[in-house]
Amino acid sequence: MILALGRNEFGNPANAGKTLTREEANTIFYDWVKNERLQLHMKQVAHLMKCWAMEKEGLNDADAWRWEMAGLLHDADWDQWPDQHCKKIVEELESRNIDPEIIRAIASHGPLHFGVEPITKMDKMLYAFDELSGLIHAYSLMRPEGYTGMELKGVKKRLKEKSFAANVSREDIADACNRAGIELDELIQFIIPRQPQAG
Repeated sequence: MILALGRNEFGNPANAGKTLTREEANTIFYDWVKNERLQLHMKQVAHLMKCWAMEKEGLNDADAWRWEMAGLLHDADWDQWPDQHCKKIVEELESRNIDPEIIRAIASHGPLHFGVEPITKMDKMLYAFDELSGLIHAYSLMRPEGYTGMELKGVKKRLKEKSFAANVSREDIADACNRAGIELDELIQFIIPRQPQAG
């Protein structure tokens, strides 16, 4: 399936700072995404994006919402329109005059698939959290205590097992960490204690 978007410019610079309200974002989320597992993944990525924006970037609530919104809607079109993945949500947000930085972050969350390079910190962190949070969540499901007591070494062991969560791209995880300039261990240790709150 060819998902390349064929462009690198998204939205109108005049719309910088414009976001959906939380209610509007949730309407798209629940109208477009019916798969509960995918909903959970998107909520977890949104939560991690918000946490990173506030804790690591020092952003206020309004700016952190921009990051959170990118996480919440990054896979919005995957459930019902997998052959239009990224294209449909990008065009929807463009039609609503949303901040191009948010749209671009969504467009670049899989550069090997969509052909859009992550440039901003928002771009890079969305890419970084996407696949890795999915693997960590899969690991939590096989542990009786879930995330409680989960350790770095356990996650890294599963990461090395190609048969575990085989649909999670190890190549994307390594590439994302490299682009974001973050050590894999640091990213895992950021994700573990913050994931459960997203459920």
